[in-house]
Amino acid sequence: MLRRGFLLEYTTLGWNVIGIVILAITAVSARSVALAGFGLDSLIEIGASTVVIWELSGTSEARRRRALRLIAAAFALLAVYLVVQSSVVLATGYRPGHSTGGIVWTALTAAAMFALAAGKARTGAALGNPVLRSEGRVTLVDGILATAVLAGLVLNATLGWWWADPVAGYVLVFYAAREVRAILTD
Repeated sequence: MLRRGFLLEYTTLGWNVIGIVILAITAVSARSVALAGFGLDSLIEIGASTVVIWELSGTSEARRRRALRLIAAAFALLAVYLVVQSSVVLATGYRPGHSTGGIVWTALTAAAMFALAAGKARTGAALGNPVLRSEGRVTLVDGILATAVLAGLVLNATLGWWWADPVAGYVLVFYAAREVRAILTD
């Protein structure tokens, strides 16, 4: 089971490293706050996976608490960034461009993250490891966020609802804040 936990984390890590490159390119080309925020979320997921790999390598209660606090801090920073950026975009009426690449990537990411989250939840429960279970919730949130960003991108591309992009950023804020609270109260 421990080997499976490592495999799930390394898979998540690899997916998100590739994703950061794709999201950076698509966010800049479309000038999309949702894609930029999702790229930052992918960076947080990389950090969370690294923390879990570190924690799985040598488990102690102090190490677990520190790992969970690091994951929560990263989500709190993401929430602050997205509130500011989404508010500025809505206040100025900035209209992001369309992003076919962003649509494809977020659809693939949603499917991958939901599958990885299920595997982490089962493996974390089997190992009795709260850090792996928490990071599984982070991965589930990543899948939900990919779905929200996907919806914003599709609505912008198909109906011209430019405001759907920054609204998707607010969805990310909600889930990031919820995750911070869940991690810190576990």
